[in-house]
Amino acid sequence: MKNSLFSCLAVGLLLSLTSATHETPIEGWISLFDGKTFTNWKASENPGTFTIADGSIVVFGERAHLFYTGPVMNHDFKNFEFKAQVMTTPGSNSGIFIHTEYQEDGWPSKGYEIQVNNSHTDWRRTGSVYGLQDVKEAPAKDNEWYTQHIIVKSPRIIVMVNGKVINDYTETNPEKIRTGTFALQGHDPKSKVFYKDIMVKPLPD
Repeated sequence: MKNSLFSCLAVGLLLSLTSATHETPIEGWISLFDGKTFTNWKASENPGTFTIADGSIVVFGERAHLFYTGPVMNHDFKNFEFKAQVMTTPGSNSGIFIHTEYQEDGWPSKGYEIQVNNSHTDWRRTGSVYGLQDVKEAPAKDNEWYTQHIIVKSPRIIVMVNGKVINDYTETNPEKIRTGTFALQGHDPKSKVFYKDIMVKPLPD
C-alpha cells in the first residue's frame, strides 16, 4: 500500500512539474527561433555571417543583419517584451534592433539598436539604446550566457539584463515612435556572438 501511495504521489508531482513547464505559451510568450533553421528570418548583404550550432544562432563574419520576417504580428510590433539568451566573446560587438524593417545592405535606417557589447572598443555597452541613452559599464561577462530582456511600452524602452534594469529610455520625438520587426546584428569579422531562446510577448497598444 505504501509503495502504491508513494507511486501515486510521485506521478502527481511529475504531472504538476510537467504542467508548470508548459505555462510559457499561456503567459503570452511566443518563440521566434526554432533552434534548427532560419525559417521566418532573412539575412541581408552577407548571409554567411549567420549559422546555427547547438540550438543557437552564431553571428560571425562580415557586416550583416538577420531580420525576423515571420507571421507573428505579421512581423510588425509596437509594444512588446522581447527576450533572448545571449553570449558575447571577448572584443565582440553586436546588437538587437527593434522597430526596424528589412533592408538589403547597410546599417538599418529604421528603429533602435539595443547594444550587445561587453568588451569591444566601442564604449557603449550592453543595454545601451545606441546613441540615445548609452550604458558605460558592462552588465554581463564574455563567454557566459545572459538574458537580455527588452520591454517596449511606447514611448518607453526598458532594457534588463539577468532581471536587472540597465536602461530606461523615454522617446521624446513622437515621429520616431513607430512599429517594426527585430534584427540581429553582425557587426564585423572579428566579432562572434551567440543568440538562442529568442521569444516575444506582444503587448496591447
